[in-house]
Amino acid sequence: MRRILIDTNIYSYALRGVADVVEEVRGADEIAICAISIGELLSGFKQSTREKENRKELAMFLDSPRVRLLTITEETGDFYAEIVSHLKKIGRPIPTNDIWIGATALQHGYKLYSKDKHFKSISGLIGGLIMMD
Repeated sequence: MRRILIDTNIYSYALRGVADVVEEVRGADEIAICAISIGELLSGFKQSTREKENRKELAMFLDSPRVRLLTITEETGDFYAEIVSHLKKIGRPIPTNDIWIGATALQHGYKLYSKDKHFKSISGLIGGLIMMD
């Protein structure tokens, strides 16, 4: 079974019809998205003239039987703490929201799909990280 957790940017690329992203997402048996990504998307929608349409598209996406919304729990917090500690040791800070997204992928055992190269700094995602060229 092919399970991926999509980063916020992958949702946006898929909606825009970027061919390699659409192909990767279509090939997944299960697509997860983190609550943090939902917050990032809703924030972007607020700044758009298409907020209502964007929310409707997101609701349809989330309603798909292949899509699973992953929330933040205390266990996610443990993964987050480990990642922060590791990143401090290696001197490679990354955006806080992306640490939460990475922690969620690790917690649930999903491959993370993103175009953000800084995810390579999160130990444990290597081999479980799908990068866009």
